Amino acid sequence: MTEKAILFNDFNKHLLSDDKPSGYFNKEISTKVYFREYPFNLLKALTDTPQSPLYHPEGSVWNHTMMVLDNAAALKSKSRDSRAFMWAALLHDIGKTPTTKIKHGKITSYDHDTYGADLAVGFLSELTDEENLIEKVSRLVRWHMQPLYVSKGLPFAKIEEMNSQVSIDEVALFSLCDRLGRGGLTEDKIKDEKEAIKRFAESCKSQAGKI
Repeated sequence: MTEKAILFNDFNKHLLSDDKPSGYFNKEISTKVYFREYPFNLLKALTDTPQSPLYHPEGSVWNHTMMVLDNAAALKSKSRDSRAFMWAALLHDIGKTPTTKIKHGKITSYDHDTYGADLAVGFLSELTDEENLIEKVSRLVRWHMQPLYVSKGLPFAKIEEMNSQVSIDEVALFSLCDRLGRGGLTEDKIKDEKEAIKRFAESCKSQAGKI
């Protein structure tokens, strides 16, 4: 078994078994040299990728990813495919490193979802030939921003295309983990986020003719 295959199995084990997978990944990324090499360096780069403190007071993309990962671990039993769900949690923002720009003090990462979908395919293709897993993960990464786009009525909202590729409920569940994976959330804010995701799912299903 190759080193990458061993690491793939280790990642699988911790993603699916740990109550808080962040403990494993935080330790690994700070001590293991393989994070300097492709594809793992895509994760390492997140530790130095900043985010807007207004929306992400937790700091770097890596900090956010670890919070999302732990939220996903708590909800993965509700997913249609818990393994794809957890891999998507780990990889969902790898598109932020190449898309993050700082202009006039404002930090943005436009199109990180579409960039990230392609990067997720490349990442997993280095570790496994499971095409079904790779496809499911990349699609969750691709569509994880839709609740924001739909709620704000942005032109990036593509409900019909999303619905043709992935379950609306799966996107809603995943996006809830993403929204809760931020610092400084009060109980009222958490309640608001849950209600917003519920409205997103209902709106998408209505437009797709499912309810």
